[in-house]
Amino acid sequence: MKITDLQACVIGRQEPDSGGSVWTFVRVYTDEGIVGTGECNSGGPGFSGFAIKHAILALKELLIGEDPFNINMLYEKIRRAGRYGGASSAPLIFALTGIDNALHDIVGKALGVPVYQLLGGKFRDDIRLYADCHFGEDDSPASFGEKALEAVAEGYGAVKFDVDYTGHGKLDAFNWTVGAQEMSHIIGLVQGVREAIGYEIDLAIDCHGHFDLPSAITFARALEPLRLMWLEEPVPAENVDALAQVRASTSTIICTGENQYTRFEFMELFDKKAVDVIMPDLAKAGGIAEAKRIADLADAHYIPIAPHNVSSPLGMMAACHVLAAVPNFLFLEFHARGISWWSDLCDGEKPFVENGIMTVSEKPGIGVELNDKVAQSLLWNGDSYFD
Repeated sequence: MKITDLQACVIGRQEPDSGGSVWTFVRVYTDEGIVGTGECNSGGPGFSGFAIKHAILALKELLIGEDPFNINMLYEKIRRAGRYGGASSAPLIFALTGIDNALHDIVGKALGVPVYQLLGGKFRDDIRLYADCHFGEDDSPASFGEKALEAVAEGYGAVKFDVDYTGHGKLDAFNWTVGAQEMSHIIGLVQGVREAIGYEIDLAIDCHGHFDLPSAITFARALEPLRLMWLEEPVPAENVDALAQVRASTSTIICTGENQYTRFEFMELFDKKAVDVIMPDLAKAGGIAEAKRIADLADAHYIPIAPHNVSSPLGMMAACHVLAAVPNFLFLEFHARGISWWSDLCDGEKPFVENGIMTVSEKPGIGVELNDKVAQSLLWNGDSYFD
């Protein structure tokens, strides 16, 4: 079997219920008619997918004529070819992630097995999800608690809230110090959620790396009695030594990894003892095989993996295959509860999510396909569909 073509497109919609969800998809074509589809993160509003798409198409010449079964060799061929052009950072690593996922889809389809079988089999059928929640009418403790209870009623065993966008007492747009007014407010929000859901539901809190070092330490210490599942990205991801200082200062569980790529960057987190839980985004960290390597490296340090996830059903199922195949899986994020068309975008065994669970597909390959009609109706800013 040989690769004959590589194409990409950007799909999404900017509307209140989606929060501006944008995804980049890759298709790898073969001379035997088997087509693999992979998804990669679009890099957020600043990238809007097109930078990633161009990076994908720029890699085409490295793949044409190659055997898609040589997934690891092709991964290294691309990564090493781009070492001096940023192959371990966006947008190239995002592009490589989508390509790697599409190759796994091809090989699984060719062999008639689900992707998790390519990774050594599975530890579990069901992938536990935590609900990323957003406050409703206001950002009061009561509103946060109400939103948390809605997610619990839907069957989720864990919830997460952001506390860095409340605007209460913010000093200014660029200062990451959390002043007294803001600190009191956000501590109250977390207390409100914990009082609402009790201690038998896990609770995570996300700072999006928007706090400076003293503010992060103060906040983490204040939350110790609330027994968080984790405190996420209390400081920016760029300075691992600062994160290690936060972790050393508190008994609150520290989680990061959304903005780390490949096993090499996670090695630094482990070596510097900067993290208790890792949350790589498996749509941009390097692909299915690299995600397995990251998880195995974490397992050797007795650290659980709870990936960040803002993917479509296709990218989310790709993550599920990895998480089924590793022992140290904790939770997978679900960010699409408010996107009315999320499930319509893809075909597969539905419902994709039920009672806080996504069940790993037993179909060959990833087991989820784009619905071409729906996907074409959601092309981002006039993009073409796999041309």
